[in-house]
Amino acid sequence: MIVVSDTSPINYLLLINQLDLLPRLYQQIIIPDVVHNEMLDSAAPQVLQQWIANPPIWLTVQAVSAIDETLGALDPGEQAAITLAQTLQADLLIVDERLGRQMARARGLHIIGTLGILDDAAAQGLIDLAETIARLQQTNFRVSRRIIQALLQKPMN
Repeated sequence: MIVVSDTSPINYLLLINQLDLLPRLYQQIIIPDVVHNEMLDSAAPQVLQQWIANPPIWLTVQAVSAIDETLGALDPGEQAAITLAQTLQADLLIVDERLGRQMARARGLHIIGTLGILDDAAAQGLIDLAETIARLQQTNFRVSRRIIQALLQKPMN
């Protein structure tokens, strides 16, 4: 399975101590070099900078030679992640931002975000969803209360 990720889902999973869900659910994750550079930037959270300075074996950084110019409304990391996902014909793109998700879907990409990862992990019995979402809400992760309520009220199989 080819899975490409943008910066923010990795950041939020790291902040809530759930980053190990990525290799457990998907084995390998690919990030574009632009995303790697965003993580190393001095403006990035210190914990993210420290983590990416010594990346785990399940993370691959891949150069993106030419960015899809029609993605100009997005930040550089999202542009690179969507372009890389298209180039690799990825099975899944991990992205949180609404516009990025919309543009990825319009290109036929299958997407998931931080909440979707947590939902999948909870369905597999890997985490307690309510507890993990409570930790996520202690960060600057933005999502409507309605989406959180719907997710927590969804029956688990």
